[in-house]
Amino acid sequence: MYICFKLKRAIACILIAAALAAILPIGSLLTSAHTDEAEKGIFLPAIMYHSICGDEPQEYICTPEQADNDLKWLYDNGYKTVSAEQLIDYTHGKGELPDKPVLITLDDGFYNNLSELLPLLEKYDMCAVVSVVGRYTDDYAPADPHCPRYSYLTWEDISELIASGRVEIGNHTYDMHTVNGRRNGCSKNYGEDNEQYSEALNADISVLQTELIQNTGYEPVVFAYPFGIVSRESLPVLRENGILMTLTCREAPNHITRDPVSLYGINRYNRSGYYSTEEFMARITNDSQSQ
Repeated sequence: MYICFKLKRAIACILIAAALAAILPIGSLLTSAHTDEAEKGIFLPAIMYHSICGDEPQEYICTPEQADNDLKWLYDNGYKTVSAEQLIDYTHGKGELPDKPVLITLDDGFYNNLSELLPLLEKYDMCAVVSVVGRYTDDYAPADPHCPRYSYLTWEDISELIASGRVEIGNHTYDMHTVNGRRNGCSKNYGEDNEQYSEALNADISVLQTELIQNTGYEPVVFAYPFGIVSRESLPVLRENGILMTLTCREAPNHITRDPVSLYGINRYNRSGYYSTEEFMARITNDSQSQ
């Protein structure tokens, strides 16, 4: 299982440049009509974690100590975590956001998001969004549960995260977190028409939406694109499935306005384990000061 995890991460690294290129067109599509509003929007940095465990740090693995230092830095520097619910409410004219909001997200649904991160969220009074892959929960988690180094969240684990009141669950596809020669993530294939693509994506997305409702009573409103590879044609399908916010892997600032469209295509900074907390947070600080 751990070898498979490392292979998957290696593939993700190879695809990241293509993912960023794919994100740019959709970002322009979503924001071109809202440039003026974006300039007056609230700056929101978003952090993307994956696995948090006691192994040596890697590109997609942080140690619990690093995660603790990160959250302490945010706390000490006046940042307040915001939930997807808060952001959605704000874009619909309800409530306000804190002066220095930050969004914490985690992709893939590793068990250590519960065992290692949840206690830290409680320690610093914070919240996060954990986006899970349905097949990992159905197949991998029951076969090899509750090892912080490589296990995935079971349905019971996901229910525990939801019950904590600190974690919202996102849809990371049921079985499209792959590069199998047939499709890269949930991107549209070359030569595939819009109807074919919409049917394929809906068949996958709706399965995880349904399973989450059946197993936990929770209906996700957040979708994280596998490998950050986005497709313009995905948006109607995601909206039909109740998705109100999407997460990419583009490392850039966000500006949240009262327009719900500003939540489609949230950029995130990947938390590589190769950097210290100070080095990583400097990127957010510099982007904030440059806006």
